[in-house]
Amino acid sequence: MTANVLVVIGAGGMGQAVLRRSGAGKKILLADFNEALLEDAVATALAEGYDVASHSVDVSSRTSVAGLAATARELGTVTGVVHTAGLSPVQAPVEAIWKVDLFGVAVVLEEFEKVIAPGGAGVVISSMAAYMAGGQISAEDLASLAAKPAAELLQLPFITAIDNPGYAYSVAKRANQVRVQAESVRWGGRGARLNSISPGVVSTPMGQQELAGESGAQMRAMIEGSGTGRLGTPGDIANAAAFLLSSDASFITGVDLLVDGGVVAALDSGRRSREAG
Repeated sequence: MTANVLVVIGAGGMGQAVLRRSGAGKKILLADFNEALLEDAVATALAEGYDVASHSVDVSSRTSVAGLAATARELGTVTGVVHTAGLSPVQAPVEAIWKVDLFGVAVVLEEFEKVIAPGGAGVVISSMAAYMAGGQISAEDLASLAAKPAAELLQLPFITAIDNPGYAYSVAKRANQVRVQAESVRWGGRGARLNSISPGVVSTPMGQQELAGESGAQMRAMIEGSGTGRLGTPGDIANAAAFLLSSDASFITGVDLLVDGGVVAALDSGRRSREAG
């Protein structure tokens, strides 16, 4: 019997939570650039009874991503792909953010479109930061981010002119959202669905680094002013991904699910109140 394969790209907190939430009964292919982290995550998952294999991947390399997709197809029927890998502004300079968060996502979508099975689904982790950059990107530039081939993205004049890591991260994450919208049509041609999730501040190592960075105080203030008033957990994101991967979401494709505890809603409602006043 052919195995149903769930590919999880990124072995950090979110990736491991997705593995546990959605991986039971499937062949899981867990991939990451950090081989030590990957080895530890796979060993833990195997000890917990999951059927998991590892694969080193560099999402900034098309050859590497294509190799991952080929391995997934060899393992069985690729029914799920969840892309959690990414770099934050406190972790990397602008160039690396573009390569991983912008180009890397586009390449993953292009390569896995070739192997996703009918009835399958993909989920890309974007960020609530995308909602804070949207109004600053022109319609023309947004169209380019959505539709240009991955190989052309890093040469866009709009991209090469940005030198601030925080803004680059927001733009890359907004690009993920519109990229998913555009690619969902092509995935639909294979009978598969594709969506994104935009987490708020989640208590992963990356999230904790951000909270300890220059913008940490601002982030804590946003959390305190939100409807839930708390940090997100990797499980919050894994639950959302499980829904989007499942048959319960069979009529949902090409959308972004904001899972931020109400931060964006609070910011938007506050802005509107000020404008009304």
